[in-house]
Amino acid sequence: MKWIKHIKLAGGRIIKTGVAIFITAWICVLLDWPPVFAVITAIVTVEPTVSDSIKKGIVRFPASAIGSAYAVLFISLFGNSPLTYTLAAVFTITTCVRLNLHAGVLVATLTSVAMVEVIHSNFLMSFFIRLGTTTTGLVVSTVVNLFMLPPDYTKEIAGRLQTLAYKTGIAIEKVVNDILDKEPNVTVVEQEMADRVDDFIHQTEELIRYQKEESKYHPLTRNEWQHFQAEQFDLRRLQLIHYHIGNLIHTSFTNLELTDDKKIAIRNAAIKVAASLKDPHLYDQKEHKERLQQLTELFWDHNEEITIKKQQHPTSFRPVLIMLYELVSIYNLVERYYKTKSQ
Repeated sequence: MKWIKHIKLAGGRIIKTGVAIFITAWICVLLDWPPVFAVITAIVTVEPTVSDSIKKGIVRFPASAIGSAYAVLFISLFGNSPLTYTLAAVFTITTCVRLNLHAGVLVATLTSVAMVEVIHSNFLMSFFIRLGTTTTGLVVSTVVNLFMLPPDYTKEIAGRLQTLAYKTGIAIEKVVNDILDKEPNVTVVEQEMADRVDDFIHQTEELIRYQKEESKYHPLTRNEWQHFQAEQFDLRRLQLIHYHIGNLIHTSFTNLELTDDKKIAIRNAAIKVAASLKDPHLYDQKEHKERLQQLTELFWDHNEEITIKKQQHPTSFRPVLIMLYELVSIYNLVERYYKTKSQ
């Protein structure tokens, strides 16, 4: 049974690539065409979504035609020589870049230099056969990608959102504790942690883009689409929370004027909101609103103290106000985050 588990490790895209290679090579053998060029095209055409396969395929076809033309041209002039390989590659890359065919540069260049080795006579026929193999690879891979094992990223997106919420909770608790404990030299560590979360967010955004593109060809049901939209709102809320965490990381809190009671209240508020993100079952709406009210009152109390003590309004916020403002903002976002989930 172990071999079955190993087979499952091969994702849908790998399986589809294998099928596309087999069908492409089989067609080329039947037509007595060299399969290698078609197979190269087929491999790179199986994209994460059908839409990407079609869009990049439209670019790769003319790019491959350009590479083939240069291969035929230079081999007819210089034969099978080092200069032919060099000129074919350089001119193919330059032309593709100038024509904005970036998605086809690699395939066009590889096939251009590979053609030099196999073209010996009848250059014009070799050019048209190359176009035929390119077309075969593009069409087969696109059709396989469209009808075989259509990708569904919704489950992966949901799982990543749970992980992201957990990571966000850890970040909130650590950053606030470091501020209150006046931990020195932790900004670098916190920034590295924030960067990892930011990378995770971008990866999740990419999966959402894939699912949007895929839904054009494999539409979601009404309930699935509503759930997918809710996941996008969840990601947006978590992004904004991450933004406020970043503000806390990049603000200097060397002169934080807080009594011990206020520090305890702020620390407990951070711990509670972090726990609710790490485990949704720990979110209690009533308790959350009470702590939000407590933080809001602390914010306005400090704001009034500043304006009473000074004859004119200060031109910048004090560190304590910044921290309280960011925490209040995070609490509001978490409330909206769970409000969306309950609808």
